[in-house]
Amino acid sequence: MSRLTGVGVSSGRASGPIVRVADPLPEPAATPAPDDLVAEAARIRPAADTVAEGLFQRAAKVGGDAKAVLETTAAMAMDPALISQAEQFVATRSLPAARAVHEAANGFADSLRAAGGYMAERARDVHDVRDRIIAEIEGVTPPGVPELATPSVLVARDLAPADTADLDPQLVLALVTEEGGPTSHTAILARALGIPAVVAVRGVLDAAGAGATVDGDGGDVELSDDVTVRVAEHPEHLDWDGVGQTADGVPVKVLANVGSATDSATAVEAGAQGVGLFRTEFCYLGADTEPDVATQRSAYAEVLRPFAGKPVVVRTLDAGADKPLAFLDMGVEPNPALGVRGLRVVFDQPDLLDRQLEAIAGAAQDSGAEVSVMAPMVATAEEAAWFAERARAGGIDRVGVMIEVPAAALSAAEILQAVDFVSLGTNDLAQYVFAADRMAGALAGLNDPWQPALLRLIAMVGQAGRQVDKPVGVCGEAASDPHLAGVLAGLGVTSLSMNASAVRAVGAALAQHPHATFRKAAEAALDAPSAAAARQTTKTTLS
Repeated sequence: MSRLTGVGVSSGRASGPIVRVADPLPEPAATPAPDDLVAEAARIRPAADTVAEGLFQRAAKVGGDAKAVLETTAAMAMDPALISQAEQFVATRSLPAARAVHEAANGFADSLRAAGGYMAERARDVHDVRDRIIAEIEGVTPPGVPELATPSVLVARDLAPADTADLDPQLVLALVTEEGGPTSHTAILARALGIPAVVAVRGVLDAAGAGATVDGDGGDVELSDDVTVRVAEHPEHLDWDGVGQTADGVPVKVLANVGSATDSATAVEAGAQGVGLFRTEFCYLGADTEPDVATQRSAYAEVLRPFAGKPVVVRTLDAGADKPLAFLDMGVEPNPALGVRGLRVVFDQPDLLDRQLEAIAGAAQDSGAEVSVMAPMVATAEEAAWFAERARAGGIDRVGVMIEVPAAALSAAEILQAVDFVSLGTNDLAQYVFAADRMAGALAGLNDPWQPALLRLIAMVGQAGRQVDKPVGVCGEAASDPHLAGVLAGLGVTSLSMNASAVRAVGAALAQHPHATFRKAAEAALDAPSAAAARQTTKTTLS
């Protein structure tokens, strides 16, 4: 028997036989050159259409997040820019169709990785679409999760969204990946499906064993020849009355993160009490020129309408050198992750912010939602005050900022003097605190939201909020962990915003204990020497 350790990202414990997911297809050859370039190029679009149709058919059989993921992947397969680029590579470079798709998709993926943040996380999706189209062209079985006949533990290098979207929890006992991190798609979908999962388990693909026991809380994976099936055990249940609060009635709002009208509809269906993070970048992506106020207003209102009468926090444009937009000429920076992004973009062009604020204020009127705004990548109280003044002048009464830079966490008391609330973006905050790219699987342990150093910064911000009686939210992936939710509440967090699929589990977890118990668990986690110890001491306190 061998024991490996990774990062537990979805709670529960299960055992069973291992099914290994095949690695991506080998890189297609660039030679020989096709005899008929026109005919060769003509093979690409039908293959892409077939892939998209298969994904749409899968989407029709499911709902919620799974449906949205499959439809998004299908749309990516039909992307005219990707298809056109591949066809061009056949025509101008005499490449076989499969190789042309490979190179065109890799170019798109490289651009997304260079963009960083949320956009970089989509590079894996492009590779998945690439491999599916290539498999269709070559007439081979596409990579991905094989059809399961019996309950099994899936082990893979990584999993694409379309691999996990419609997994059957009755057949998938647990997920284990060699790559990925706490904010990866595997982590998000596993939590949504209630499947125990451990990511960043280095060496698991080469380890011997026919069966595995997976502990999604502790991050342990034991491999042996024991293939006995033990169904996932979950300490929490999902009974929830839709009101975010602890067992003794202390309110902790359970909100959703959204970035489209589809996301909003899914969040309402999940029972979210509002929106803690509305990402507005969707309105700008792919635009050669800045969308005018009317276009923005209409697009935002469509996302806001499902939450008429409920609170929605709209984040202003989070773009810049690490999330390039065609109409923003930001130049080249040696380290984009530490460059001009978020609020920093508009310091030299405040009219860009003013136009967006005008559109947001108009969309609030059109939709009936109770809209607040917040700015990303704020580092100082001076920056927070500058943003608050412009937002209020633009007709928005409630104004906040993101705490995703360590300096902002350390200055939370001063920042809260200038704004009405703050929201912790734990994904970025963790990678800046630990100098660890959240996309690097080898560094996944440092980006674990249970890291005591990160929890201590959250505690500082929570204390600052209590002192001035102003709300402190969390809208990073940490908010979607049901076990961590109570700890965050104990640290002074007053709202949690997450992927819609986690809403019910988090709401149910908060209702399990009184606030004083969560405070005790939080204090124990703060004193822990490691992320694993913080998890364990919390489990003990709340058991």
